[in-house]
Amino acid sequence: MTRAARSPGEALRLRASRDGNAPLLTWYGADGARTELSVASFENWVAKTVNLLAESDVEPGAVLRLDVLRDHPAHWMALIWPFAAWDAGASVDLTASAPDLVVTGRSAPEPATSAPGFACSLDAWARPLSAPPPGLLDYTGEALAQPDVALPTPLTGPTPAWADAEGVLTTDDLLAGASQAGRVLAHPRDARHAVTLLLGVVLGGGSLVLVEQPDADALARTATAERAELLA
Repeated sequence: MTRAARSPGEALRLRASRDGNAPLLTWYGADGARTELSVASFENWVAKTVNLLAESDVEPGAVLRLDVLRDHPAHWMALIWPFAAWDAGASVDLTASAPDLVVTGRSAPEPATSAPGFACSLDAWARPLSAPPPGLLDYTGEALAQPDVALPTPLTGPTPAWADAEGVLTTDDLLAGASQAGRVLAHPRDARHAVTLLLGVVLGGGSLVLVEQPDADALARTATAERAELLA
């Protein structure tokens, strides 16, 4: 019997040890760009980001505000961050007014904060930003320089791991969500929905296609092309 994971990061590593070459996350941008990450590739990005957080003096108990995930819930690059935060012992709070670190897309943090942070290029191929917003570092360039293996200090049990306008979720809450064994496709409603979908396929052994374009006909065509079940 496979033992139950105690954290999202452990669930991801267990999955990678079993079928690391399997597709985990496929992303379609609004302009039609497509990026697919295997389980091992996604886990590698998470490990690099955990090391980046350690280098940035993010310690267990820190709070990260992921503006990039709030604003771009369907993007593969944004979804690396919650898994990395939890493996670093940090929580994610999308509403935090005074976070320890903030992560944005291409623009500066809003609302304003003096916290250090990173800006994500949101490029399909992870190319770096040519000019990060003032006060922020380019995520891609910094992450790619990090080692591929991290030493996690994950959040576990009843520890608060996620907060947004809907409320708080603990690590136990996240792991108790529905698992998904098949290949599914969706345009996520918001960040919580996207994270729940991704964690579901990590836990269940499935794969996820996320589409930024909400057009119903485009979603149906993409689901057919990807041989994925279209979720409501």
